[in-house]
Amino acid sequence: MTKLSKYLLLISIFRLLIVPSFSQTTDEQLAFQYLQNKEYDKAVVYYEKFFNKKEGISYYDPYLLCLTKLGQFDKAEKMIKKMIKQQPANLSYVVDLGTLYIKNGNKAKGNTQYELAIRQLQPDQKQILSLANSFVQLKEWDHAILTYERGRKLLKGFYPFYTEVAEVYSKKGDVAGMVNQYLNLLDEYNDQIQTVQNGLQPSFGEDRDEAKNDIIKIELLKKIQSQPDKVIFSELLIWFFVQEKNFGAAFIQSKALDKRLHEEGDRIMNLGQLCVTNEDYENASKCFLYIIEKGKENYYYVNARMELLNSLYKKVTAKFTYTQADLLELEKNFNATLDELGKYAGTVILVKNMAHLKAFYLNKTKEASVLLNEAINLPGINEQIKADCKLELGDLSLMTGEVWDASLLYSQVEFDFKHEPIGQEAKFRNAKLSYYNGEFKWAQAQLDILKGATQKLIANDAMLLSLTISDNLKEDDDSLALLLFSKADLSAFRNQTDKAFGTLDSILKKYPATSLADDILFKKYQIYLKAGKFTEAADNLQKLLNDYSFDILGDDALFKLAEMNEFNLNAPEKAKQLYEELLIKFPGSLYTVEARKRFRRLRGDGVN
Repeated sequence: MTKLSKYLLLISIFRLLIVPSFSQTTDEQLAFQYLQNKEYDKAVVYYEKFFNKKEGISYYDPYLLCLTKLGQFDKAEKMIKKMIKQQPANLSYVVDLGTLYIKNGNKAKGNTQYELAIRQLQPDQKQILSLANSFVQLKEWDHAILTYERGRKLLKGFYPFYTEVAEVYSKKGDVAGMVNQYLNLLDEYNDQIQTVQNGLQPSFGEDRDEAKNDIIKIELLKKIQSQPDKVIFSELLIWFFVQEKNFGAAFIQSKALDKRLHEEGDRIMNLGQLCVTNEDYENASKCFLYIIEKGKENYYYVNARMELLNSLYKKVTAKFTYTQADLLELEKNFNATLDELGKYAGTVILVKNMAHLKAFYLNKTKEASVLLNEAINLPGINEQIKADCKLELGDLSLMTGEVWDASLLYSQVEFDFKHEPIGQEAKFRNAKLSYYNGEFKWAQAQLDILKGATQKLIANDAMLLSLTISDNLKEDDDSLALLLFSKADLSAFRNQTDKAFGTLDSILKKYPATSLADDILFKKYQIYLKAGKFTEAADNLQKLLNDYSFDILGDDALFKLAEMNEFNLNAPEKAKQLYEELLIKFPGSLYTVEARKRFRRLRGDGVN
């Protein structure tokens, strides 16, 4: 079916469907049936009769379709000319005549009609849009663009049609043309930056096109060079780099703009925080250091000091690649920053993080306890932050063997924030404490409640621990094996690595048929990962997959192994293979969405 035929058929069907069924005669229904069945020789008899009635304009489209399909071009031409005479302002009929000529093999005559329609335009926005849309429906991109350009002149800037022309260029495949229309819009109307960003946004994401992105960047740079005083284009370029997650380039552009406009650093501050969110701690540090170098009198100085420390803290603790020297340097930075800024409600997060560093990385539990108690008692601190500090102190108490104190602190937070995520987190920690103590039935009852937690992460953690308990309490001896496993889990939490490994190995010796074999391998992986021993961690995941991929931890092990190959073992091809394997073997896994995203990125799709 030709473009014209498809277009006319769709219009015909639409117009006939909206006619109320009670007003349709038997002839109308029969004609429509013939049209649907492509029996044009039968349908045309009815539509000719309908069209020749006074109200026959409603049947113009199906009648024209029938005539065209039957090759009755002279009759079709006569009908269209009749409509042009009756409705000279409706230029779509002129377009229909041109299309008819092209259909009949006379392209030059058809183009003449198209050009005539454009010349007949009036300074009427609705008419201009209608004519351009007629050309768009026929995929006559150049004529659609000419229509908008003439309309722009006729309306004398009242409505410039930039977005409409950009869309036509996009459909035509002319990226440079599309970009320039959006940039012209922004040149004339600075407040339309969101519209421009929305128009360019489809070049990012799962269907990202590198060639298209390069054109966007080139056209933007040309615009900046030709109009260096237009700040809005530099801001758009920064936005573009952020979409690409090219934070280094975004920082260079933002710094240049900050200096040029003599700003206080607000755009650099926002960029730094965005870098932290995206785990680009190196560029985050550059952003915050730039603001700090502006001096203490700068409005953002204190926030920059705190954010820099937060960035360094996450860089050291998030990737399991730190050294003892890194930890000591970070502690030194914490001390220096808190000595300068002081301990008060505004710096309580720094106090909490330094306590965590001391307790769980430097084995300075007494110092950590002092800091957390100081934080909890600071005047004016937010109640939720105080609750966070209590949870941290509860973890510290659990780590040092003060189990009752830990439970008390968790329970306080759970009681104070019953219906909020932090209260659910406290409930989960209390349930885990019961699990550590071997109170498995009670722990599972609490975990089952938490499966419906509003926070997805809490719900998932609760479900996994609940499954660990239920799947390993099927036989009489299971509770003894699970009790040893929970003790090993607690030892791992307390950073007592050798003790944890010893207990895990003893389970397999005492209970060789235990159903905990896959859990033991997964726990070993977690311990090795925390210690930065990536090869050993990966080996345990691989063994789990070799022997127990059918069990509930199969998809967890496969995703974590892929993740390690991608981020820790510098083996992107292996990671890609593993992500794809997960998508095939575990299509219903909780990891499916993220695995698909990462697989596409590694394949070169450029997923954002």
